[in-house]
Amino acid sequence: MVDLRSDTVTRPTPAMREAMASAEVGDDVFGDDPTVNALERHVADLFGHEAALFAPSGTMANQIALQLIAPPGGELLAGADAHVVTYELGAAALLGGISTRTWGSTGATLNVDRIADMIRPAGFPSVPTAAIAVEQTHNLGGGGVIPLATLRDLRAVADANRVALHCDGARIWHAHVADGVPLASYGALFDTLAVCLSKGLGAPVGSLVVGSREHIARARVIRKRMGGGMRQSGILAAAGRYALDHHVERLAEDHARARRLAEGLAPLGVVDPAKVRTNLVPLDLTKSPLDAVELAAAAAERGVLIAAMLPRLARLVVHLDVDDADIDEATSVLTVLLS
Repeated sequence: MVDLRSDTVTRPTPAMREAMASAEVGDDVFGDDPTVNALERHVADLFGHEAALFAPSGTMANQIALQLIAPPGGELLAGADAHVVTYELGAAALLGGISTRTWGSTGATLNVDRIADMIRPAGFPSVPTAAIAVEQTHNLGGGGVIPLATLRDLRAVADANRVALHCDGARIWHAHVADGVPLASYGALFDTLAVCLSKGLGAPVGSLVVGSREHIARARVIRKRMGGGMRQSGILAAAGRYALDHHVERLAEDHARARRLAEGLAPLGVVDPAKVRTNLVPLDLTKSPLDAVELAAAAAERGVLIAAMLPRLARLVVHLDVDDADIDEATSVLTVLLS
């Protein structure tokens, strides 16, 4: 099988498994796991923040962060196609009591003026805006990268209106490699970040909430309340640290393979290779005889697994376990199905 459904399907490499097996561990709920503590310090330093907190999943990390910056009854602004809106099962409302209002689905292309106009101040009958969330890179936006200049403009808007800014940075490592922006430059723009180790970096489990010491002290309480306190989790943290040390720069290989895949499928009119900048290849099936579910089923029968994201949008994701032969096979199968 060529598995292009997601970069979450990667398996730990032998060297990563060795790092996990030899990890020094303790009880992380008591703060005694040295491998977890070291990972948290390292990630906080990478983003230029004071502290970080290891969490079991990206969704939990996002939801912890949102509860830090938006009180119950407060409002979060986000894109209508944002992961925190679309794929986290209403957790902001259910777990945090947070009201969400969205701007139109534009992926990584943000209209900062439009977002500024949406902010509602306190003191009126409407729900006051507490925070803004953006996604870097953008999942349903085909792995698009929000330019640093745009994020700086958005930070200025947030400051002017005294609202917080959160980054769902599940694939921020890809933005870092694609645009060459230092992680600390991204970190300086956000009050909180949630960064994932189990997607393109190849770790089996884990994300981190990044923020101030005060935020992370509160985050530990929220994580415990949500059932996310783990014990000898240094075994998992060791995999994340190995991924950070060995798998970040190699993301450029995934980007190159994704572009080659897009170029191979471009004659079919389903993707613009110029818009494929990271490891995600979106397939626009609006003019195809097959919808996304039908295409995914037909491809699976031929040994290629892809994800149906929307009725007419399929997604291909290149990752650590995909090589050049897999790209050629996927291109061949999908060309037959879409021709």
